[in-house]
Amino acid sequence: MPDATTLSLHRLDGSRADEVARWDAFVTACPEATFFHRAGWERITREVLRHDTHFLYAESRGQIRGVLPLARVQSRLFGHSLSSLPFAAYGGVAALDDEARTALEAEAQAIAQRLGVEHLELRHIERRHPDWPAQDQLYVTFRKPIEPTEEANMQAIPRKQRAMVRKGIKLGLVSHIDPGVDRFFALYASNVHRHGTPALSRRYFQALRDTFGNDCEVLTVTDAEGKPLTSVLSFYFRDEVLPTFAGDDPAARDLAANDFKYWELMRRACERGLKVFDYGRSKVGTGPYAFKRNWGFEPTPLNYEYRLYKRDGIPQNNPANPKYKLMIETWRRLPLPVANWLGPHIVRNLG
Repeated sequence: MPDATTLSLHRLDGSRADEVARWDAFVTACPEATFFHRAGWERITREVLRHDTHFLYAESRGQIRGVLPLARVQSRLFGHSLSSLPFAAYGGVAALDDEARTALEAEAQAIAQRLGVEHLELRHIERRHPDWPAQDQLYVTFRKPIEPTEEANMQAIPRKQRAMVRKGIKLGLVSHIDPGVDRFFALYASNVHRHGTPALSRRYFQALRDTFGNDCEVLTVTDAEGKPLTSVLSFYFRDEVLPTFAGDDPAARDLAANDFKYWELMRRACERGLKVFDYGRSKVGTGPYAFKRNWGFEPTPLNYEYRLYKRDGIPQNNPANPKYKLMIETWRRLPLPVANWLGPHIVRNLG
């Protein structure tokens, strides 16, 4: 453990390639770090989502000991916060020792108070601060080892869902790795519109592809005639695959296209020698939550911890909040082109 007097804190300069490379090398090696700690999120958050960023790192004797990516979100509708990190399933501090972790969290609190935010949010998987308010009943994550062979992975799928995968195969569904985001975005935007929620912009997803390169991939499933049915945008990190954004056509359900899609993603990940399938974040009690459980994945609660400064309780900026019911119903009735134009200006503040 480094001597406290040697520890210094810095803010990442995303324009400096050497600093970005050092940050990402640390993230790749640090057991606590996730894909959502990568330096590329700084530019995406700042340039595409237009939030002020505070990507902090703790350094000792020339070595990074911990990182904490933060973004300031200001919205008249949804409040004023400092969060690690908007639109990320995981976040908070990734550090090698308690000294770096404590220093980064203390700096985050100092920044939050200096900016006058209503709350600071750190998106941890495990509880770190029992004395902080936490939102630990809303989101869960689903992770499971990838078996070493295709047949073993097929047999690991519960019988009912395995039958759905085989149905998709028999119907002649085909998976494709897309070079761009166009087919994905069309399916995603239509899907979230049907659910009454705003869509992120096509520019956002293109920025993910441009920033993360081969570590960001789009898989699209078509029927035998080539009609796109469902698509998923996934991230790759170390030995994991993380399907994170998805969308589908209404016809996908009857054709078992969603089960086939995730089977194809798992099968391809197995071929690549990957070890973990991270099914991603879901809200408890929703359709995606039930779908993932039906695949044999067990939920792990996500502990989003808060420091409250100008509010009495944890924010509830999610579709499960009853106060958004009318807004959701109104959004469903908007023409899709209007929703796609207006949506990014709203959803950028939700995270």
